[in-house]
Amino acid sequence: MAKLTHTDESGRAHMVYTGEKPEQQRTATASGRIDMQPETLKLVADNMMKKGDVITVAEIAGIQAAKQCSTLIPLCHNITLDQVRVKIEPDAKGMAAGATVRCTGRTGVEMEALTAVSVALLTVYDMCKAVDKTMVISDIKLINKEKHDIA
Repeated sequence: MAKLTHTDESGRAHMVYTGEKPEQQRTATASGRIDMQPETLKLVADNMMKKGDVITVAEIAGIQAAKQCSTLIPLCHNITLDQVRVKIEPDAKGMAAGATVRCTGRTGVEMEALTAVSVALLTVYDMCKAVDKTMVISDIKLINKEKHDIA
């Protein structure tokens, strides 16, 4: 197992110094899902939920969450994001969420992508909870991360 980077010699948490790392183009993609009753899915598809357009609101919430990641997670760096894309797709059992985040910086954007998916799914839950008490959020995971030198 690799050494933890967010602890000092005495085991205390700290924010990692990235000032000497080169800036690179960085991308991370995450996914997750929420399962719900078929009736709930139909209400969402027909835009009949009392709180409004579930998918659009959840996608925007995911974008906002990625932009707030360093405020939510104590040791995340405050980085400038170049792009955040959040997509929610209905399927037979509920909805799948995906997020891709890009930046030009010294540290990756995995946490921003994971946070975007998490908050997007929590928003779906919040907007549908009045009609469906059985929803389950699951399978939130990092799909891919990349970094490339700037040409």
